[in-house]
Amino acid sequence: MKAVVMKFGGTSVQTREARHTAALKVISCREQGFWPVVVVSAIGRKGEPYATDTLISLLRDIDATVSPDPRELDLLMACGEILSSVVFAHTLKTLGHNAISLRGGQAGIRTDGVYGNARILAINPLGIREAVNRGLIPVVCGFQGVWVQGGLPGAELTTLGRGGSDTTASGLGAALNAERVEIFTDVDGVKTADPRIVAGAPTLRKVTYDEVAEVAHLGAKVVHPRAAEIAMRFNCPLWVKNTFSDDEGTEIVPKDDFPGRRVTGVTHSGKLVFVQFPLDVVLQNHRVGFAAKVYEILARHAINLYMINLSPDSIGFAVERDQYSTVVDIFDGLVVPMGLEAIYMTQVGAEPSEGAGSQIDLLEPLGTVTSVPMKVTEGCTMVSVVGHDYMQQPGVFLDVMERFEQAQVPVLQTSDSDYSLSCLVPESELVKAVKILHEGFGLAQAV
Repeated sequence: MKAVVMKFGGTSVQTREARHTAALKVISCREQGFWPVVVVSAIGRKGEPYATDTLISLLRDIDATVSPDPRELDLLMACGEILSSVVFAHTLKTLGHNAISLRGGQAGIRTDGVYGNARILAINPLGIREAVNRGLIPVVCGFQGVWVQGGLPGAELTTLGRGGSDTTASGLGAALNAERVEIFTDVDGVKTADPRIVAGAPTLRKVTYDEVAEVAHLGAKVVHPRAAEIAMRFNCPLWVKNTFSDDEGTEIVPKDDFPGRRVTGVTHSGKLVFVQFPLDVVLQNHRVGFAAKVYEILARHAINLYMINLSPDSIGFAVERDQYSTVVDIFDGLVVPMGLEAIYMTQVGAEPSEGAGSQIDLLEPLGTVTSVPMKVTEGCTMVSVVGHDYMQQPGVFLDVMERFEQAQVPVLQTSDSDYSLSCLVPESELVKAVKILHEGFGLAQAV
């Protein structure tokens, strides 16, 4: 079986017309002698009746003070993809091609037991092969799998986290030894920048797995990082294409197949809040232990961190704005004892809140309590330059800083990796910052 895995996102299955267009892509693949294995996301986006966020709100709106059970939430969220797969399979049938919808478990996807963000452990695609042998086009629910608990009957449904349908597609491509995996969306491929900011941003014809994973980690919603990592690990050809055009799209290839130093593109994150803890009030021999406690607690609460900064004098990081309230809850009045030597307490701002002040009063009998204020900078975003080995060249950092200084774009923090250089800037400067970097690195002529 020469399989081609074709994944269609929410906008590609959003309307009857969109599903018809997507279905014709599937039929064209079949008529070219391949056997398509379709993966679908939930229908539509936030606010629409069958979108994942809409389903989540059914539980959260009952009582905002009571968090849904993760297991129950996974069962509910999975309904979006189940509905989408059934509707898409029937659409194919109306066009003369028999199809069958399969849940993630029926497609053979086994995961760990982390509800809401499960990882694929193994895929045994017997259900898909059986469907193909019966002459049916499999339409698989993205974003989900099953976890088999030791000694218990049945299996627990799990979801793979945001962007999990991409992960499903890459995983199936690897398991089926597919000719290629095609991720269909509503843009022509991987762009040099967000076309909503840079009008006419070119489509890149080739990027490496590493680059597309970096772009995804830094905010671009093109391909989920896990999907790129799975495709790279199993050397599975990966494409990003547009459901609504015949553009050839972007081919994602191994690094060795596309050598050279260059800038791939400019990307940006969402809304961020930058948090800093000055350590001047923390004893020198306690600073490493204090920082370790802070990051341990953040990890325990699954807070996504950006722009991490750790120095002898301070620690800092950026968090997504929708997680900031959780960070405040964690650190306003958090007690950090360092053995019998000292007690530290974090607080939000220079003055303790009523709750933090009460904590200090309660702890006074145990000894002196040292307050560590949390400095907060709201209204931030992260702008990044991504480049294949380009970041290793001398002068790149200086070039970026000089361009921002000339344009009077404040840079609050920086970080870098082998593939990127990121700057934390005020959200009000986002459009200017992206355009400066896109023009400065000549990306309008990228191919």
